[in-house]
Amino acid sequence: MAQKPSIPKGTRDFNPEQVAKRNYIFSTIKSQFQTFGFQPIETPSFENSDTLMGKYGEEGDRLIFKILNSGDYLEKYFNTIQKIANEVVLGLGQFFDEKISSNEKSEIANNINHKLKELIDDNFKDLSNDEKNRIFGEDFISSFIEKSTIVTKLLEIGKFDENSLMSLSKEIFSNYISKLNSNKLTTKISEKALRYDLTVPFARYVVQHQNEIDFPFKRYQMQPVWRADRPQKGRFREFYQCDADVVGSDSLWQEVEFIQLYDNVFTALGLKGTTIKINNRKILSGIAEVIGASDKLIDFTVALDKLDKIGEEKVKEEMLGKGIPQSGIDKLQPLFSLSGDFEAQIESLKGILSTSEEGKKGIEELDFINEAISSLGLQSAKLQLDVTLARGLNYYTGAIFEVSAPEGVKMGSIGGGGRYADLTGVFGLKNVSGVGISFGLDRIYLVLEELGLFPETIAKSTEVMFINFGDKEALFCLKAVKSLRKNGINAELYPDKITNGKHMKKQMNYANKREIPFVVLVGEEEMNTSVYTLKNMITGEQTKVSLETLITAVK
Repeated sequence: MAQKPSIPKGTRDFNPEQVAKRNYIFSTIKSQFQTFGFQPIETPSFENSDTLMGKYGEEGDRLIFKILNSGDYLEKYFNTIQKIANEVVLGLGQFFDEKISSNEKSEIANNINHKLKELIDDNFKDLSNDEKNRIFGEDFISSFIEKSTIVTKLLEIGKFDENSLMSLSKEIFSNYISKLNSNKLTTKISEKALRYDLTVPFARYVVQHQNEIDFPFKRYQMQPVWRADRPQKGRFREFYQCDADVVGSDSLWQEVEFIQLYDNVFTALGLKGTTIKINNRKILSGIAEVIGASDKLIDFTVALDKLDKIGEEKVKEEMLGKGIPQSGIDKLQPLFSLSGDFEAQIESLKGILSTSEEGKKGIEELDFINEAISSLGLQSAKLQLDVTLARGLNYYTGAIFEVSAPEGVKMGSIGGGGRYADLTGVFGLKNVSGVGISFGLDRIYLVLEELGLFPETIAKSTEVMFINFGDKEALFCLKAVKSLRKNGINAELYPDKITNGKHMKKQMNYANKREIPFVVLVGEEEMNTSVYTLKNMITGEQTKVSLETLITAVK
């Protein structure tokens, strides 16, 4: 029976029209990246697991697609675990023989441990002692000798024949595997993983190539990433990111440039009315300090972020539930009623953060950015202060950006980013400041589609198709096709010739279905007079033209 074709959940096929539209977005973003002086780089689709693991928090680590090593390592590992379970159980059976003295039992235990060590060493010769400890754990052997479970089972069995012990061994093995921490095996069973984003690979790239890079380094990168997430509208397991970053500069002019870059891209795409939201990590830290919740920054910001979703009272309840004192929440009252334009909100924040040096620094940075943008102006986007914006708190240390679609479009953020003080530090290059933004290609696509903003000519492919009347005619036509292509006109010859007067309708229908605007007919008469019959597929009009006129007519 033939297999029904399918693709993995959260991935997509793209038809020619969709690819053309996606390429339109790519080329628009790429053009603006280059206009602003960013240089392209590319990194591998997969990285070493230890490059990615531990960089995105516990939740992020769970969403990383790990690549299982080739070979039989996994099978060998589990087989060895089963052997170990067998050895432990057979050895423990002897402990219940009343004829065996305590000294003999001690010797048996030592023999079990020795045998287990031999099994591990023989089966995992490629592992160092540190790796063995990391994978099997210091208490690996003792996990099979838990008296509360194994001894109880043995007593329940009441006899210690080999079959009973092997049955118990299988149960112990299954119990161990079910509790196994998969991260302990990552470095050997899965040495590689698909990249989760472009930021961590970029940090790795900067450190690895630091002697070849001129700082500040402005890079852009447009490549696919993978996440084992739950698919939904605008969220996929395989998707493209379009990132731009500057590393090696603390200057706030970079933030100003990124706001202008967002504005330029969305204006070029015809997506007017986007909102570039901005906040600052120092503002959030300052507020947490003022209300006496510096140690609960994440809890505080997670609750504050829900203000527009659940309302003021529910946010206060959640903060109380997280241990933030009522006196601190009372100090937040001006924050809940924060309104007005950028300048008015800044003035309100100055009052709230008057006792926080960190908060004051955040206000100064936002003030600088806003004044610069006010002076430079934006084409179609607007800059908005949003003190509830708290994305990327694990690594953002200054400005935080998020871009929302125009009003009326139900879609999550279509871009985001921020300032990070030391992203490369995890790879050994300390105190390299940077700032970067990302464009959400798939969500931008959905917004442009919903608003009908893709140009009508975007999916244009073949502009002229030549009807194939036979081999002699086909060769004559291909010479004209060659000339058209040299003049930048997309042209093609229908591959199958008309036989006994048939298939003419088939060729015409093919041109109609592909929305090819012009068809050229060349028969014996046209070949003898070196002219071409040009048919406009929209109006139905037919004219005889020279090659030069044909080129002009369809160009």
